[in-house]
Amino acid sequence: MPELPDVVVYLERLTAKVVGHKLERLRILNPFVLRSVSPPTSDADGRLVIGVRRIGKRIVLALEGELFIVIHLMIAGRLRWRAPDKPIRGKLAQAAFEFADGTLFLTEAGSKRRASINLVSGEAALAEIDRGGLEPLTADLESFSARLVSENHTLKRALTDPRLFSGIGNSYSDEILHRARLSPLTLTRRLSAEEIERLYDATRETLVEWTGRLREDVGEGFPEKVTAFRDGMAVHGRYRQPCPVCGSPVQRIVYAENETNYCARCQTGGKLLADRALSRLLREDWPKSIDEVE
Repeated sequence: MPELPDVVVYLERLTAKVVGHKLERLRILNPFVLRSVSPPTSDADGRLVIGVRRIGKRIVLALEGELFIVIHLMIAGRLRWRAPDKPIRGKLAQAAFEFADGTLFLTEAGSKRRASINLVSGEAALAEIDRGGLEPLTADLESFSARLVSENHTLKRALTDPRLFSGIGNSYSDEILHRARLSPLTLTRRLSAEEIERLYDATRETLVEWTGRLREDVGEGFPEKVTAFRDGMAVHGRYRQPCPVCGSPVQRIVYAENETNYCARCQTGGKLLADRALSRLLREDWPKSIDEVE
């Protein structure tokens, strides 16, 4: 799922492409992608795009007359910019935003249709979409700390909860926790003040660094390779590969459709965290420390 760094770069390139331009037509190519009924999509046709913004991981196109198009890419949704004579054919394209000098396509890979578009009228209605998460790059340490310990969750869950923090998902939470040298399963209310400050600094540094990397990769173009797995990541998507800090093999916990990647030596004092499925299967054979697998 595109997270804060990816969405910020999308917004920057959308600003260059569509802000100040008229949306000539919004075409819904797959009826399932449209999750709102009123106002109708025809209300967007012919309106000027006056701005773009981010609400969590959602992308908002602001049109004149306080009409907003809210795009949630979810896991497999992506935005593609194409010249007028280069349409995207087949089942990938879910919607098309047609402008005079090009078309913005919302695509979604796979068979599960989770990406969505909502049309919203008025700032008050738009505000109802916001889950209320704290913006990690503008919050001070005191606000970050208060939000972090407002509920007693594991660090992994707290960072990825959109009610607590805005724009952080599975991939960058792994990177943040590795940089902070903290276990993903540590409970938030058990952290010391020094650990909270370390997490605060790691969160800001990781998000700023990766936004800069992605911005540099895209340049004056448009993001085409938006993925949760990036070259240069320390642990996310790097199961069994060496940790760039200590060289130990990166470990993982698999749950539902996600996994948490971490370095046992850097983050958990060498302890291997129990994988719900595999550790139950292996039982006594499940290794307890990184020394048993190196």
